[in-house]
Amino acid sequence: MTTGAPTQLLEAEPQRGTSETPTHTSVPTPYDKRLMVFAGRGSQELGAKIADKLGIALGKVELKTFSNGEVYCRYLESIRGADIFIVQSSHAPVNRNLMELLLMIDAAQGASAHRIIAVTPWYGYSRQDKKSLPREPISARLVARMLETAGADRVLTMHLHAGQVQGFFQVPVDHLIARPMLTQYFLDKVVPEEYVAVSPDAGRAKLAEKIAGELRVKPAFITKSRPEHNIAEAGYVVGEVAGRAAILVDDMIDTAGTLVEAARVLREAGAARVFATATHGVFSGPAFERLAGPDIEEIVVTDTIPLSRDAPDKIKVLSVADILARSIRSIFTDGSVSELFAGENQLF
Repeated sequence: MTTGAPTQLLEAEPQRGTSETPTHTSVPTPYDKRLMVFAGRGSQELGAKIADKLGIALGKVELKTFSNGEVYCRYLESIRGADIFIVQSSHAPVNRNLMELLLMIDAAQGASAHRIIAVTPWYGYSRQDKKSLPREPISARLVARMLETAGADRVLTMHLHAGQVQGFFQVPVDHLIARPMLTQYFLDKVVPEEYVAVSPDAGRAKLAEKIAGELRVKPAFITKSRPEHNIAEAGYVVGEVAGRAAILVDDMIDTAGTLVEAARVLREAGAARVFATATHGVFSGPAFERLAGPDIEEIVVTDTIPLSRDAPDKIKVLSVADILARSIRSIFTDGSVSELFAGENQLF
């Protein structure tokens, strides 16, 4: 995909120490702006879908891991003067995928790319966005510094765990959301019961309110305590769920402990059916085993993280390739990304 740029005229600078007027020359400097999309090993399928939506071929890059665990990358075609979009989510193996993204950015800078945009649909370490206990790192901030130091001119990401992560960057951050697509899925899914959007904890109550508003129903939320990492204990439901089809909404599903506990509480509160939806399907540890139970009828996520082949059939995946492709096209043409979402591409 290329776009032509107007021919520029170079203006000669006046010689120092003289009163001569500047001499205007007609030296043409044709410049064809180029868009190129590459993908790391963590997002090959998504990268290919994005490139297809843009009408271009996915760029060729050699990526491998040496026997000692070190990552290697090399672009197999010229990227000089091009706008490079590098698609790579930082999911498991998290550190390999993150390091691969950093090396691809650094290699692109060394190969004289015009602009380098890191497209990281799932931003690794995003949950570590503040110090909860003394002597902890703020890992999300460190990742932001690493991306900038490597040479990223811009970052394109989806549904950050906390909006404050955008403030860790000095370069522009384009924040995308999948909420309209997820909401539309349930609007198109006809069920006999009335829907109710439920947050599995108070921290996602605003998100539940947004989705409930788009579904034109009332929201609810479940109280929750977290005694330690990856362990959640659900309390009681705040809101009316009896006899309704409850949609548990969250930004991500990791070990699914919160989700399963919330579904159990909803069933005990009289919910007729329980669905779940989230932008990011991390699904680590015992997630699939937990989700195989009968309490949750269907789980809807996006392909910001590729779904494992051993995932339960009840998990439905919607692609964000079109959203990312349209955003990439807007960035490439210096258009407005927020206009694609009518200004609603904020978390809350």
